[in-house]
Amino acid sequence: MTATEQPSSLISTLGGHYYTDPAVFAAEQARIFEQMWFCAVRSSDVPNPGDFRTVTVGRESVIVSRARDGSLKAFLNVCRHRGARLCTTESGTVKRAFQCPYHAWTYGLDGKLIAAPNLTSMPDVDRVEYGLTTVHLREWLGYAWITLAEDPPSFADTVQSAVTERLGDLSAIDGYEIDELEVGRRIRYEVKANWKLIIENFMECYHCATIHPELTEVLPEFADGYAAQYYVGHGAEFGSEIDGFTVDGSEGFDKLAGVSADQDRRYYAITIRPQVFINLVPDHVIIHRMYPMAPDLTIVECDWLYAKQVVAEGRDVSRSVELFHRVNEQDFDACERCQPAMSSRAYAKGGVLVPSEHHIGQFHDWVERVLE
Repeated sequence: MTATEQPSSLISTLGGHYYTDPAVFAAEQARIFEQMWFCAVRSSDVPNPGDFRTVTVGRESVIVSRARDGSLKAFLNVCRHRGARLCTTESGTVKRAFQCPYHAWTYGLDGKLIAAPNLTSMPDVDRVEYGLTTVHLREWLGYAWITLAEDPPSFADTVQSAVTERLGDLSAIDGYEIDELEVGRRIRYEVKANWKLIIENFMECYHCATIHPELTEVLPEFADGYAAQYYVGHGAEFGSEIDGFTVDGSEGFDKLAGVSADQDRRYYAITIRPQVFINLVPDHVIIHRMYPMAPDLTIVECDWLYAKQVVAEGRDVSRSVELFHRVNEQDFDACERCQPAMSSRAYAKGGVLVPSEHHIGQFHDWVERVLE
């Protein structure tokens, strides 16, 4: 049956090469990850002046660091002299400045060139002009979002609009006070699958009854195959015998102070293109950040965020962490099972989306439009 003869209840997916072709991945790096807002690090990961963390954004390594005035800065991780990588570790602390390990060009925490061997005898080396290359940065929800674009896209029209489109109102996320929460647990996953497979999986729940027994026990409506993201403003309701968003349905922690009565006992999922998932439940928030490394490799960093007193008092978060950790492992295993088949002749023209997955078609349309 050809695409034109396909029943209207089915929508074609992207062809398999979109998930395997290095040329497609290179185009995604250039036109998606290097142009859009990218959620890089939790602001609390670099709490003090001189603290830094390096992240891969598209084809670039970026330093996110805390300046002496307490603000966050982002720079390309490249010495302006001969191109050596400044920071060779994923995270760390410098006392006063970043120094290139090759020729000792030294940059202040504001990125300005402050020293180099024989610099005083080289008047043509301007300390500002040859400072580190600055990357646009904005803090929101307690994270540093960066973009490599020279002319940054509207944060409101891209990142924040995804929350509005999902919840119906941007202010609906405010009650969770995500910027005030603390990281109670962080797990890093190495997923041998294309980043788009991970997004597609997160957006739908047609698979939930098959591979998520713990999740459908807590959120019974997910067993029907429709994800919460399918409906604007809808949050999946906890089962009547469920006391909390935990692996066994037992009671969690006190509801976050700003969570409304309408949001209580409900789970909301939000996809922010191109690499963030936000999961909202009454007593904590779970945020996934993806770092696409290759056509068939994606690093996913998942933060479980709790009220400050929960973390400060050393409360046991294992039951709530375990629920979504299992969901993550189940999802990522499914994505890794799909990845090899993306290069099969059986999937050369792609597959199909059933009615409960039609919203994924919008994601596919967006990918094709950006890559045209």
